[in-house]
Amino acid sequence: MKRFLRTPIAATAFALATLLPFHGALNTADAASSQSYEEQSTFSTDEIVAQGHNFFGSTTKGLAQAVESVFAKAGRPRGYIIGEEGAAAFVGGLRYGEGTLYIKGGPKQKVFWQGPSVGFDFGGNGSRTLVLVYDIDTPRDIFTRFLGVEGSAYLVGGFGVNFQSNEKIKMAPIRTGVGARLGANIGYLKYTSKPTWNPF
Repeated sequence: MKRFLRTPIAATAFALATLLPFHGALNTADAASSQSYEEQSTFSTDEIVAQGHNFFGSTTKGLAQAVESVFAKAGRPRGYIIGEEGAAAFVGGLRYGEGTLYIKGGPKQKVFWQGPSVGFDFGGNGSRTLVLVYDIDTPRDIFTRFLGVEGSAYLVGGFGVNFQSNEKIKMAPIRTGVGARLGANIGYLKYTSKPTWNPF
């Protein structure tokens, strides 16, 4: 064996054969560590549905379908907002709401939102809202405007779902289905730390 290892090629081959299993074990450990961090810093479907159940009450089955649909499209959220809102529209519309933002492993924050919309969109509603929040680091990150993502509005399980985004954060509001106003509207929502009647 010692005689075999005297040649450079043989010694290199022996070293690689020895290190490869160790390298594979490191990769496996890194993947497990990464997965563990994601699970620790984001919410699972069960956690979101459980919180929604306490808030929405008897509509849990439809809520679970809506949440699973958003998870399939966007993955696990870092935060969520539970709140209530009122909206009305006749071609042009307004929406106002308030709720509490929860971030996994972080502080909670009272938030308010308001904004205009335009398009083929008629009616009014008051609804309870669950907003899944992605790529947020601190509560202050949310105090900005979020545009609606074109073509993202749909109904699932009796809930209205759509996506909003800015340069960093993506959000998925899930609203009770009655009067969800999922018409062909475009607009934005502005999130603030204090209530205001100014939607702009």
